[in-house]
Amino acid sequence: MNNLFEFEQDFVESLRCIPMVVRYKLDSCGVKLKLEHWNKFSQEARQQLVSNSINTPEEIAAYRSLLYELAEQYTNLPLKDLPIEDQPLWLETKKLPDDVQQKAGEIGVKITLKQWQDLSPLQRFALLKLSHPSHENKNFLPALKEFKILENSL
Repeated sequence: MNNLFEFEQDFVESLRCIPMVVRYKLDSCGVKLKLEHWNKFSQEARQQLVSNSINTPEEIAAYRSLLYELAEQYTNLPLKDLPIEDQPLWLETKKLPDDVQQKAGEIGVKITLKQWQDLSPLQRFALLKLSHPSHENKNFLPALKEFKILENSL
């Protein structure tokens, strides 16, 4: 799961921002990592956080430990623990989340339940994050195009 999305291309090569795949892993292991932490990590450490898997409880625990080790090694900033959701919305396939529906509607797009179900958990996670009212949403439309929800360019 080292998917880096096309809509992230403006910063992916340098990894100057935290990519969605890492944000997904952070939410999955219950750690709040700030951009301030990320920017102090070496390029190798950032790449490791992109590449490492979190498919099993053991891998999730190892990823969490790695985050704390890197924060200690590269920064003097403590990490925060976050609650891990029992049923995260990105794993929900019976209903399209309200924020995603609303954001799509704002730009005149209708996402069907089938389209939502056909997305990977990481893609659903990205759309959820990109649809939050507090998030800069410029990548929502490019993500819809990349995920083949919106086939034609506007």
